[in-house]
Amino acid sequence: MNQQITNQSNPAAPEPAVGTAQVRNFQKLLNRYKAGKTNLERRIIDNEQWWKLRHNDGATPRDAVSAWLCNVIMTKHADAMDAYPTCSILPQEPGDGDTARQLGAILPVVLRQCDFEATYSDVWWYKLKSGTGCYKVFWDGQGEGEIAIRKVNLLNLFWEPGVEDLQDSPYVFHVELWDNDRLCDQYPELAGSLRGDTAQVSKFLYDDTVPTDNKSLVVDVYYKRRGQLHYCKYVADQVLYATENEGRPLYDHGRYPFVLDVLFPTEGSCCGYGYIDFGKQTQRYIDQMNHAIMQNALAASVPRWFIRSDGGVNEAEYADLTRPFVHVGGNLGEDSVRQIVTAPLDDLYMTVLQSRITELKETLGNRDAASGGVTASVTSASGIASLQEAAGKLSRDAEKTSYRAYEQIIYLCIALIRQFYPRDRVFRITGQMGRQEFLTFDAQSLRRPRGLRQTPAAFDIEVTAQRENPYTKESYNELALQLFQVGAFQPQLADQVLGMLELMEFKGKEQVQQRVSKNSQLLQAIQTLQSQIDLLRQAAPGGAAPGGAEPETATEPETETEPEQAAAGPSGVRTPDPGSAGGTILQAERKKEHPFVRRARERVNNASRPR
Repeated sequence: MNQQITNQSNPAAPEPAVGTAQVRNFQKLLNRYKAGKTNLERRIIDNEQWWKLRHNDGATPRDAVSAWLCNVIMTKHADAMDAYPTCSILPQEPGDGDTARQLGAILPVVLRQCDFEATYSDVWWYKLKSGTGCYKVFWDGQGEGEIAIRKVNLLNLFWEPGVEDLQDSPYVFHVELWDNDRLCDQYPELAGSLRGDTAQVSKFLYDDTVPTDNKSLVVDVYYKRRGQLHYCKYVADQVLYATENEGRPLYDHGRYPFVLDVLFPTEGSCCGYGYIDFGKQTQRYIDQMNHAIMQNALAASVPRWFIRSDGGVNEAEYADLTRPFVHVGGNLGEDSVRQIVTAPLDDLYMTVLQSRITELKETLGNRDAASGGVTASVTSASGIASLQEAAGKLSRDAEKTSYRAYEQIIYLCIALIRQFYPRDRVFRITGQMGRQEFLTFDAQSLRRPRGLRQTPAAFDIEVTAQRENPYTKESYNELALQLFQVGAFQPQLADQVLGMLELMEFKGKEQVQQRVSKNSQLLQAIQTLQSQIDLLRQAAPGGAAPGGAEPETATEPETETEPEQAAAGPSGVRTPDPGSAGGTILQAERKKEHPFVRRARERVNNASRPR
């Protein structure tokens, strides 16, 4: 398939590596991959109908369905967006520190430019409904070119049946419907040869009428040859572009540009199950019981009557409640008109219905606390946050899998930056203290050889949640206030506070430890400066004589007067009177000291002064 075939008519001009024969082989593989994916496509389409409340199994009317299952999906999506990820780029070698910091600053800008947050939300909706979300990370060559991240519909993606990792598939096909006019405008050689064949694409059951005529199926096939990733785009049996014909691979990283995010994995497939797959049967029972209970309620609330055919009652007047008189013909007997009595349902049926609703909540982890409902006895923000944390175990587990997919996306973005950023690019980033800064990034730092390995730079990626829910933020604020109230930020208690923090676990713990350690180091520096000032004061006239000799008045015990005690500093060091010789020297030394040292000494004095 990849061998060069010599053209018989012109031996000097070899045929391209990918031609009509290779495209036909691709098409056979695509048909085989699609046949192995039939059950998955049927399940995805059916789940979409359940999400739209359009399912109808014949036993339950469409107007009797309820949205308990949809509420589960909405709650899980809200949890996912509350924990929207962010990343920190960490170097693997000391020489990669500057590049890692620059990447950590520009990657949020790159993701914002390609509208990744909206894509992340769309993929999560798809993942919750169908069990698997899919990202496509590729280089968009329009203009100067930039990284693009898109959501992929699994109905348009095909791989070898049975593989559990998409990267293990020999080929990966991505198909799309293109308008024929658009195709002919971009590829003029296709004019008059497009047939509009769309039979190979499974489609959702749209509410609107979506026409597919005058459209053609464009196929993108990705495959690997000798560790290199190659790509071919074709329509019908005509090649539009092939990297093998260009003599170079598509991407240097050698991986398929698709990242799958699986919710509940299954064996023998790279796709998984979603919440609808596990909850649709319980939802069906809830809908059927709702329908039966509503039918009974309607029958009991709307009076109905038996009327004898020979009773002589005017039915129209009898049914009209605004008519004060009802005419009858002949004698009216007691059995001429009799009300139909409907027996009310027992409370047992309502209990069974409620148990089914509770089963759905417990099975899918959608407890009331996860939706904001709590008991009346819990009123504090920390208590509500604790209940929500306990009720959100399933959500956090699903978020972890999305974080692993997010790591793969970041790795692919770094690889595309390494390959396609040929010159310096300027990014506007958010610097320290929220200031807007401009950073010029040189991609050559990613392509430099590293020591003896001669490989591009690699990095560790740490993924964390960027946003938290309001109750979690409130609990963090309460903890910060409690730490302040117990004096955790006083530098004199640094050793005790650091020992306490080692036994605690909370978000931002490392920042608090760094702040306490910095305050302790600052206090030690100020105390050192104060001791040096004390030595200078003792060496001044009226103080201790040089060489350790005591002054003549040292034989008498010195007693500080009350004004002198008032002049003593917070650490017990006596401050000389400004008018004395020692005070003059001290003032001169303080004029020479750095303003940072002076302000630091003042902060320590104020912090240690008793209130």
